[in-house]
Amino acid sequence: MPPDVLKTLPAPVTAAPAPGSGHAEGVSNDEFRAAMSRLAGGVVLVTAQEPPLDPDDPQAPEGEYAGMTATAFLSVSLDPPLVLVSLRTGSRMDDLLDEQPLWGVSMLTGSQRHIAGRFAMKGRLSDRLLFEDIPYTRGDITGAPLVGGALATMECRTEQRVEAGDHTLVIGRVLSARVPSAEGGPLVYFKGRYRQLN
Repeated sequence: MPPDVLKTLPAPVTAAPAPGSGHAEGVSNDEFRAAMSRLAGGVVLVTAQEPPLDPDDPQAPEGEYAGMTATAFLSVSLDPPLVLVSLRTGSRMDDLLDEQPLWGVSMLTGSQRHIAGRFAMKGRLSDRLLFEDIPYTRGDITGAPLVGGALATMECRTEQRVEAGDHTLVIGRVLSARVPSAEGGPLVYFKGRYRQLN
């Protein structure tokens, strides 16, 4: 192409980010949250037990239980059985599962909304107090508390941790899976609220 023609071609157009979006792609945090709130998700309680204060001392006291409500939980693979949970990077559960590979999951029923709310609130009480009046059994493999009356419970061992933006994706191998309760429907999170399926 002759040089004089090149001078007359318009400059390439690049998409500008939306005003105040905070992201080069033009999607604001509020827009992203609003869109994702339309995706209904099941609600689970992820639990683990802190390692002993002194792992070399068999008489050392065991660590406390910890729990966290999660809605980003899904099945990854059937063979081997793998699940994934997304944790906010730097959260207590993220830090704990970075050192403790064994954890539990309880799939909550619609009547267990109070449990989900309790373990999701900010500025909450200590985990020891949160577990005080909740019926649970201790997992045979993981030692993690598994909520009584849950739709299903699983015990898992971390296989992989993947950093993804401001979250950590924890992929766990399912070591045990039980369906202790066939009653009631699931607790669902939709449009920013816990909901019960009839």
